[in-house]
Amino acid sequence: MEVCYQLPVLPLDRPVPKHVLSRRGAISFSSSSSLFGAPDPRQLSQRRGAISYDSSDQTALYIRMLGACVVFKQLFARDVRVRSQVGFEPEQRSSHPYLCIDFRTLHTRLSRGSSLASSGTERRVQRLLSFQRYLHSSRLLRGIPQQIPLHILDEDYTGQARCMLEKVGNWNFDIFLFDKFTNGNSLITLTFHLLNQYGLVELFQLDMVKLWRFLVMVQEDYHNDNPYHNAVHAADVTQAMHCYLQEPMLAKSLTSCDILLGLLAAATHDLDHPGVNQPFLIKTDHYLATLYRNTSVLENHHWKSAVGLIRETGLFSHLPAEDSLSMERELGSLILATDISRQNDYLSRFRMHLDQENLCLSHASHRHFVLQMALKCADICNPCRPWELSKQWSEKVTEEFFQQGDIEKKHKLEVSPLCDRETNTVGNIQIGFMTYVAEPLFAEWARFSDTRLSQTMLGHMGLNKASWGGLQQEQTPVSEEAEPSTVGTDTEDAATGGTSSKEIPQGSRES
Repeated sequence: MEVCYQLPVLPLDRPVPKHVLSRRGAISFSSSSSLFGAPDPRQLSQRRGAISYDSSDQTALYIRMLGACVVFKQLFARDVRVRSQVGFEPEQRSSHPYLCIDFRTLHTRLSRGSSLASSGTERRVQRLLSFQRYLHSSRLLRGIPQQIPLHILDEDYTGQARCMLEKVGNWNFDIFLFDKFTNGNSLITLTFHLLNQYGLVELFQLDMVKLWRFLVMVQEDYHNDNPYHNAVHAADVTQAMHCYLQEPMLAKSLTSCDILLGLLAAATHDLDHPGVNQPFLIKTDHYLATLYRNTSVLENHHWKSAVGLIRETGLFSHLPAEDSLSMERELGSLILATDISRQNDYLSRFRMHLDQENLCLSHASHRHFVLQMALKCADICNPCRPWELSKQWSEKVTEEFFQQGDIEKKHKLEVSPLCDRETNTVGNIQIGFMTYVAEPLFAEWARFSDTRLSQTMLGHMGLNKASWGGLQQEQTPVSEEAEPSTVGTDTEDAATGGTSSKEIPQGSRES
């Protein structure tokens, strides 16, 4: 039986123990109250902070860790035997040099050429800011009436942002411009607007303060240092998901619960993404790879992180426990579907349903499967955007891959496919991704929903692919013109062979 504990906020007039400020890690306990795979303290500093209660089926319950040592003693005295007074026994694992790397300062430090040993001050500052951020938000939210009219929060929008939100269902929606208009709060603003527009706030009686706090924490748990997997990408996927939810086949069939889950899954599908892919976590013996047994490591982490924020903010606390748990499970099913290594499994099943014409959206299981396919399309839809937007996403995701390759070279690791900036180009990677991953998926989606939007997406993808091909011809000598096919093969292998859950650069995104 899973139990969610509410951790008290540390009083502002008390000094914060150093070990509290240094905790951002995910700690895992089994249901038998013994420590399950307690990670190395160095690894604990890499997470913003969640405690994971793990049952026999590996379902972890994430809870933010915000209290001091005395809080731990009071909280766990009844249920958990703490193995040490100020921390937990380190897990015995290989001493790979990567284990001391902090994801949040990884790329910055690499570009500056600073050593790993000199990053202690940076990590301490980031932990302190994270803790202060939580205290600050708690003080702001304390005492605010729960019944807040919907129009009050709308006043935070700038005039330009409001104008853009009026066209949020337009496929040409420029999420980069919207992020500027909202001062970097595109995910919060967009998701809140859509939940309100669909009437979900009132229908599910969502507490306004809890919802706003949840969205703020979701946005802040994305890593802005990541060129691609950041809050802007999550906002872009959420906007694409909204476009798909408006398609006639879905709009006439989906329930309000389906829509709520679809939007929340889009907003949280890459939550706390470290900016490296699954094979990287596995070959560096990262504790997340061990926790999730090298299977959909990142997707499982995104899901459990989202559940942690839902429970921490009490977003669904007013719902019956059974309904709340059911929504958390379905949210996980949607997020896990974004694992690019399982692309062919979902695509084959989708194609079979379309061939047999047996998709019945009156059945909850079929509606959920269509939602999974919609989220998969939204997740990798960047090749289907207009060239001005698609090109930016392509450059961002490729840069994130190349940064991983730079890290692997620095630590004498084998460079992952598509991550070597010396042998790959943005154009090569994007052409391969479109050919082997995006085009098959969106062709089947067009069979399912043969609408103007589907044809627009296919048209943009064809033009973008031709544009990258033209750029390649201008930049690549004749002797190297055959290389795109090699890169395309690597892309197909990564998507189908599938050790990577987030390895394929998408003309917009990877899973």
